[in-house]
Amino acid sequence: MAGKLNGQVAVVTGAGSGIGRAAAALFAREGATVAVVDLVADAAMETAELIAEAGGRALAVKADVSDMTQVGAAFQKVMDDYGRVDVLYNNAGVNSSGSVIDASEDDWDRCFAVNARGTFVCSQVAARSMVAAGRGSIINQGSVAAVVGIANFASYCASKGAVVALTRSMSVDLAPRGVRVNVICPGTVYTPLMEPMLTARGGGDMAAGLALTVAKYPIGRLGTPEEIAAVALFLACDDSSFLTGSVITADGGMTSQ
Repeated sequence: MAGKLNGQVAVVTGAGSGIGRAAAALFAREGATVAVVDLVADAAMETAELIAEAGGRALAVKADVSDMTQVGAAFQKVMDDYGRVDVLYNNAGVNSSGSVIDASEDDWDRCFAVNARGTFVCSQVAARSMVAAGRGSIINQGSVAAVVGIANFASYCASKGAVVALTRSMSVDLAPRGVRVNVICPGTVYTPLMEPMLTARGGGDMAAGLALTVAKYPIGRLGTPEEIAAVALFLACDDSSFLTGSVITADGGMTSQ
């Protein structure tokens, strides 16, 4: 039976671990050829090998999403090998620490370089290909931090807010050209990226930080990479054909309180 992305070419950034790896694997199981993009070459290769071992098709690409030259080269490789890009999942991101009082300029610049500029740069390159084909789906990775205030995460909150605003702008620009753009705003998902944040929240004790974080979620637990990947698949495929400019909060009820 054909999968939901059968015959399509998908690019997933930050696909070396966590949500990105889960999404890349799911897209491949649903029939897509997946370009696994990550800053760490070995991590990208590991994800691509896992996909291949499961019978899927994947291409590992090393790239820093905040660097236009590297992004251009990465997408050119995808185009050279496969001829098009049908789906882009802008999952790559970095975390931060500090309030507006004590966050460093370096922290601010890094968050915006990867989370906001990276989303813009990758979308710009992919959208040109999609517009030429008259179809495509771009999924951006926001966060609940874009829609509620979270203490001591000033840079991260601001950068993810920028991603949500960019998504809405892109959706208006690209909808008449056949390209849909949506954003997922996950709650806390247990991935390696979250461990320093949980440790800091617990005053050096990750278990304490985890307990404090889980207490914010009516569902009584954190999310999993696979759950967010499932939302990304929905937005990537034709099941969501009437959705563009949508902000999907996959957050276990956290923002409903």
